[in-house]
Amino acid sequence: MKSEVTHVVLPGTYDPVTLGHLDVIRRSVRLFPKVTVGVAASRSKRGVGTVFSQDERVDLIRQSLEELQIAGVSVLPFDGLLVDFCHSIGAGGVVKGLRAMTDFEVELQQADLNAHLAPDLESVFVMASPQYGYVSSSIVRELASLESSVEGLVTTCVARRLKEQYSCK
Repeated sequence: MKSEVTHVVLPGTYDPVTLGHLDVIRRSVRLFPKVTVGVAASRSKRGVGTVFSQDERVDLIRQSLEELQIAGVSVLPFDGLLVDFCHSIGAGGVVKGLRAMTDFEVELQQADLNAHLAPDLESVFVMASPQYGYVSSSIVRELASLESSVEGLVTTCVARRLKEQYSCK
């Protein structure tokens, strides 16, 4: 029995959302009829937590989508297993962006685990566009914390919020 994937989730911490993330989201909208960005709670990411709260990250993604005029995307927070979140909203696939071989190794391992937990979910990998291959949330946070420009890496609303975040410290 053939089943098409019509709804995908792009999961991540998005701390903060970058133009690389938004590029993968825009391209996913071209490929699938229904796209949901799942913003993970990630309370203990790398042992230090996130710079922005989950609600702030959801809001920044929504603002960035509006700023770049990317329509037709839902943005929802989630906590717990990705596969459970996908099932709860009726998504049949997960889309992940890849920048380098190191991303591939990590994402393949996660995709294999997801396939074990939920064989009905498909994993789709989208290569980063060349102009965003080096962009990551951690690089953006590092630059912002050093009061360096993040222009060309994030939307203006994210750049403004990073400036507020790091100028208060």
